[in-house]
Amino acid sequence: MNWSGGKDSALALYKILQKGEMDVNFLLTFINSRWQRVSMHGVRRELLKKQAEAIGIELVEVFLPETPSMEVYENELNKTLDFLIENDITHSIFGDIFLQDLREYREKQMQNKNLEAVFPLWKIPTEELIKEFINSDFKAVTVCVDASKLDKNFCGRSIDQQFISDLPATVDVCGENGEFHSFVYDAPFFRKKIEIEIGETAFREYEKAAGANWNNRFYYCDLLAK
Repeated sequence: MNWSGGKDSALALYKILQKGEMDVNFLLTFINSRWQRVSMHGVRRELLKKQAEAIGIELVEVFLPETPSMEVYENELNKTLDFLIENDITHSIFGDIFLQDLREYREKQMQNKNLEAVFPLWKIPTEELIKEFINSDFKAVTVCVDASKLDKNFCGRSIDQQFISDLPATVDVCGENGEFHSFVYDAPFFRKKIEIEIGETAFREYEKAAGANWNNRFYYCDLLAK
């Protein structure tokens, strides 16, 4: 299971576990080696490990530099995939919903290793997914928001119906275009709820290469374990 610690990967894992057709043996997460936090999401490793303990599935961490090149990313991923294959892994599960180019990229990566990519949430309307997430008693808080899409007040909020109602019409309700990222602290398949405290919110602007079309301004909410 490609595990970010956020709501989409949690909901994807939930659907896989409900079907009972696969044994999920590993949670695979990318870590910023400088800051010791989940890449992009900014969540502390301590909380990531608490998630794995609550789920009861072994965590596998891939350590990347703060701003890895695609070559570095793919080299580290391939080494990890070789390890997983040695441990009898045959499928790789993703929480992607509708970004076709991203799906094709992931499928190509997996095909190179003779692994089958699985997308439990694929093409399900995001309005349905977020409704299922909330109604199934998942609990999550936003940990990162794109400052070009959302203001600071959306960072550190619980993902509930009020949060969804407050989102601008231009923002996908699941944040599938990268508008926001989250941390799940309780789920139907957790052995116990993770106790968290909302810390400070910080603004970060990253250096942008010439011609790059990605957004580089974000708000991060620091979560702490109680």
